[in-house]
Amino acid sequence: MASIMDSVDQRTTLAGTNRMELLLFQLAGAQLFGINVFKVREVIPVPRLVHLPHSSPVVAGVCYIRDRAISVLDLAMATTGRPLEEHSGTSVIVTEYNRSVQGFMVRAVDRIVNVNWKDIMPPPSKWSNTAYLTGVTRVEERLVQIIDVEKVMDELNQAGGLGRLPGMDEGGLQSAGADAGSWHVLVVDDSTVARRQIRDTLQEMGLQVTLARDGQEALEVLRDWASRPEESPWRQLLMVISDVEMPRMDGYTVATEIRRDDALREIYLLLHSSLSGMFNTELVRQVGADDFLAKFAAGELAERVHQRMEQVNA
Repeated sequence: MASIMDSVDQRTTLAGTNRMELLLFQLAGAQLFGINVFKVREVIPVPRLVHLPHSSPVVAGVCYIRDRAISVLDLAMATTGRPLEEHSGTSVIVTEYNRSVQGFMVRAVDRIVNVNWKDIMPPPSKWSNTAYLTGVTRVEERLVQIIDVEKVMDELNQAGGLGRLPGMDEGGLQSAGADAGSWHVLVVDDSTVARRQIRDTLQEMGLQVTLARDGQEALEVLRDWASRPEESPWRQLLMVISDVEMPRMDGYTVATEIRRDDALREIYLLLHSSLSGMFNTELVRQVGADDFLAKFAAGELAERVHQRMEQVNA
């Protein structure tokens, strides 16, 4: 299975094409699930795990990979409440997510497929707050559910299963100033957890916030605001904070479309993604964004917002 990841370093060429690659896997049954390949470091057979006393039942144990201790999470237990019954023959997907490395134990890894974000739909709205999904798509007529990793990790962290994650210990945030309430930020993210984290940070700073679930919705909002500037937050729009991987339209394509549109091209765009290991200044410039920040550090996000306000007020 190691060979399945041999070309992962070449996959940044998908930036700006509104395409992505999914690593498909199974949990308890025949249902296919997917995770963005950009999150994946490697796939290995399940190693010997050391159980941690008093840990969450979601944490299958800890193992050492390349001289580093990482937690291995039972993804079936996390999403269904039913653990993988047999560890023999299972695999661990080692991921880099939100500045941390962890493994997800799954029953079987299938293959990598290339898909268009336009073919990935958000989950039904009635599932949005309860299901562990950010999107659904079809591969060769089979339904694929894309796991909301951020929701899994957030719930585990809330329960104390992994201790405090990076970015969760800043304490109170400094206000953005007396005029903060006159500024507006559009936040674009397909994860309910990420939207809540960013919204809470910005509101604590005193800013006004509008939320969008994907890039297509964000563009519709921006074009609507631009068409009626006196009646919308358009003239008070400080910046757009956008995730990268989203159904229908990804953050790369959002950046491209904003720069192509004469009415939108001057918008300040910060890409804010859990895909922290795959980005650099050149890639941000290539897709037309103004800046990039890895999720999720509330203090660092607040600092970028302060910097933008200083730039506007200069």
